[in-house]
Amino acid sequence: MQSNILLVEDDLSIQEMVESYLTKEGFIVATASDGEVGLEKFTQCSFDLIILDIMIPKIDGLEVMKLIRERSAVPILLMSARDTDVDKAIGLGLGADDYICKPFSMIELSARVKAGIRRSTKYSAPLKIQDKIIQIGDLEIDTINFTVWKKEKVIKLTSKEFELLKLFAMNRNRVFTKTQIYNLIWNEEYYGDENVINVHMRRLREKIEDDPSNPEYIKTLWGIGYKLEVM
Repeated sequence: MQSNILLVEDDLSIQEMVESYLTKEGFIVATASDGEVGLEKFTQCSFDLIILDIMIPKIDGLEVMKLIRERSAVPILLMSARDTDVDKAIGLGLGADDYICKPFSMIELSARVKAGIRRSTKYSAPLKIQDKIIQIGDLEIDTINFTVWKKEKVIKLTSKEFELLKLFAMNRNRVFTKTQIYNLIWNEEYYGDENVINVHMRRLREKIEDDPSNPEYIKTLWGIGYKLEVM
């Protein structure tokens, strides 16, 4: 199955070059020349990866990424002519999965695109129902009987704590925003009250982590959300 890519780039020469190359590589590429159009196309179609330039008109790339991250964990590859460590850290800290500096080769860009889609496909695909026992480090999670063991000792979780752990375990290495978590676990609209999520996450970590203040399993991405990290 062909992968769908959204390319948001205002430099038409770069846009045409990237679109042409990736199309020849077998991808389906949709393009946008500013942040507003990029967001509009994002809401109209499901994409496997987004290539996003930082310096784009109307809505800059970092703000576009922030808005996308409020509703989706789709892989995002940032492009920028700014190649300082600070710029890269800001981009990755706000939710980018990868960062490529201009000028770049088409071979490198294609490799990064394929790697991003491959990581997302490998770690974000839900497990099959027959794989009811999920093994992650010292944890064993029985998704059918709602039971969790750590080092062969049963861990007692509340229903919400179990649903949180199950969500992360079945979507390993995928980032979930607090809005997504609240919508999926509480089945309600999220109005920005972080206390409910924070309390449940803290209690869950106290039960599954050896050191809750330095978690090995569920990582916090400040300003973005959480993910269960599996190396």
